Amino acid sequence: MKKIIKNLLLSSLLMLLTTCDNASKSEAPKESGNTVTIKVFSSLTCPHCANFHNQVFENLKDEYIAVGKVVFEHHAFPLDLAALNAEIILRCKGNGNVDYSFLSKIYEKQNKWAIGSDIDIINNSIKKIGTNFGLNEKKMNECLDDKKIQDQILNSRINSQKKYKISSTPTILINEKKYEGSHNYKEFKKKLKKFL
Repeated sequence: MKKIIKNLLLSSLLMLLTTCDNASKSEAPKESGNTVTIKVFSSLTCPHCANFHNQVFENLKDEYIAVGKVVFEHHAFPLDLAALNAEIILRCKGNGNVDYSFLSKIYEKQNKWAIGSDIDIINNSIKKIGTNFGLNEKKMNECLDDKKIQDQILNSRINSQKKYKISSTPTILINEKKYEGSHNYKEFKKKLKKFL
């Protein structure tokens, strides 16, 4: 009987994991009124993604996310191996979830780690950032070697591309509607207010 229950629990867990779209949501206390969901599909080596994160997300944090008016979702959409490996290390710290302060640091230092053609040098640069967030070399290497994490990220990218017809990064959705405006906070905030 214990074996049957154990098998049922394992199969339920596997079903849950395979249906997960690998998004990582910001958490904040709920406030009365509308809550808007912002989904950002981005590649960690994309300069436009870094610009959006630095200009928009950092301002959204205090004004909208912290008070529960906005739920922000980072969706991995790696465009190259360096972005994939950075995403793996990003998720390594939070056991699959995103630490947004770590994500901010990766974008802040993008022009230092995301350069060159040697993936080993790029990986070492990403890992230097990871050590500042409590990760050790052994843990990061284990994450980089974990094919399940890699497959989850890549499958999520494929599913997102099919569902949302993503052709460039960042692709931003506000309550499932594509945002086509500029990546500055003032313009983004004007559009966001229409959903609140």
